[in-house]
Amino acid sequence: MKQYFGIDIGGTAVKLGIVDETGRVLLKGEESVSFDGYQTPVLTTVRKAAKEFLTANSIPVESLAGIGVSATGQIDSRKGIVAGTCGNFPNYIGSPIKAALEEDFGLPVTVANDANCMTLGEVWVGAAQGCTDVIGVTLGTGVGGGILTGGRLLEGARGLGGELGHYRTHALDGVDCTCGAKGCWERYAATTALVRAAQEKNPDWKDGRAIFAAAEVGDETVLALLDAWTDEIAQGLAGMVHIFNPQLILIGGGVSAQQKLLIEPIAAKVKASVMPAFAEGLEVRAAQLHNDAGMVGAVYYFRQTMEKE
Repeated sequence: MKQYFGIDIGGTAVKLGIVDETGRVLLKGEESVSFDGYQTPVLTTVRKAAKEFLTANSIPVESLAGIGVSATGQIDSRKGIVAGTCGNFPNYIGSPIKAALEEDFGLPVTVANDANCMTLGEVWVGAAQGCTDVIGVTLGTGVGGGILTGGRLLEGARGLGGELGHYRTHALDGVDCTCGAKGCWERYAATTALVRAAQEKNPDWKDGRAIFAAAEVGDETVLALLDAWTDEIAQGLAGMVHIFNPQLILIGGGVSAQQKLLIEPIAAKVKASVMPAFAEGLEVRAAQLHNDAGMVGAVYYFRQTMEKE
């Protein structure tokens, strides 16, 4: 059975794993990429971590069929480089991920955006199996997205497509975004937007966990904040439903475990906000693969691209 090296480069850590051709993660590890405030370029850290992972686990390079990389940022998947980022992420833009790893390991390499990979991983072995039309959304520091339409990942001309967080839902009167525009959806729909609003009410509500714990015990202020936040998420999704007519909206990110307080209200609000024909058969589900989604999806992307699976 073929085995692949899956690498998932995030803003704070790189996850590494061996994934087989059925999508099972056989081994995994993790290293910080932000340990010195990014003074060491992210790609330098990734190359070192990748070599050490294979050595520590006694995995010969020749036993691997290829390397699939999932990476944060705007990824030119044609060239396998980081084309851009939003905000302050030093020593990352322009990183030639594909060329560097091919040079290090002598294996074919593909590189795709992390939210695209999350969506693909879920389609392969997660909550979106059997679906051909999916909008995948990750809620966290920002909002990432991946769109599957007619069974194919929507990538656009350079592989940069599906950047859902920068769809502008408040373009005329919105808050400034790290990308330089105003009113981007992620400024309202990211978990950080909820935390920002909650901190104004109570400094103890410093993260999603604290906020949802307060909601569980019925705190009226938090429930009102969650209601406003899920409104913002649902309105952005409703616009996309009218464009892509998906079977399934998949919600990922740490908060996606909140079925009653997040997934169910979003589902109800999206269905109420779209034209009736678009709501028919539409499902909203939480992603299943959690931390493994990026590397599993990166391997699936590799298989689809290089092996035409």
